[in-house]
Amino acid sequence: MSKRSSAKHKLDRRMGENIWGRPKSPVNKREYGPGQHGQRRKGKMSDFGIQLRAKQKLKGYYGDITEKQFKRTYFEASRMRGDSSQNLIGLLERRLDMVVYRAKFAPTIWAARQIVNHGHVRVNGERCNIASRRVDIGDEVSLGQKAQEMALVLEAQSLAERDVPDYLAGDGSAKVTYTRVPQLDEVPYPVRMEPNLVVEFYSR
Repeated sequence: MSKRSSAKHKLDRRMGENIWGRPKSPVNKREYGPGQHGQRRKGKMSDFGIQLRAKQKLKGYYGDITEKQFKRTYFEASRMRGDSSQNLIGLLERRLDMVVYRAKFAPTIWAARQIVNHGHVRVNGERCNIASRRVDIGDEVSLGQKAQEMALVLEAQSLAERDVPDYLAGDGSAKVTYTRVPQLDEVPYPVRMEPNLVVEFYSR
């Protein structure tokens, strides 16, 4: 289960954006933040506040990532060649639960993590229940026979608001191949993500 099992419903309102692009997002009805002070006029945010907000939004989008995991991923990205912000997105998109979500095997990132944890996902034909596992280029991710008949999976595949991105090559409705690590502009975020501000936040 996700560590954000209750707060996820408030994250959209706290950010003031529908960060997952969900039709039933609470921010669609109430654009102000949660809590008794949510409707107060907000002052100008500092540079640190802007960077922190960008970090919280990106980390929150990926569902179950703890601060420790997210920070470790950033430091790994910073040690790689090239643009650290692009490297960060590439590492996050290689998580198995995110590949399951992008492939439309699950309606939400939390459901994707649950499907992986319950052993319904196979990588190159071998069962894997580690949601944070990194998928490599050329790896084949598929659903088990039982999972293909689950209502959750059938619901996800019927969602009109999401498409399978180009860096996942589909083979039927229950199998995809991870063809390449995406660039930031290729990742289908419903809202603008600013990983460059995340890099600035951790570089302070």
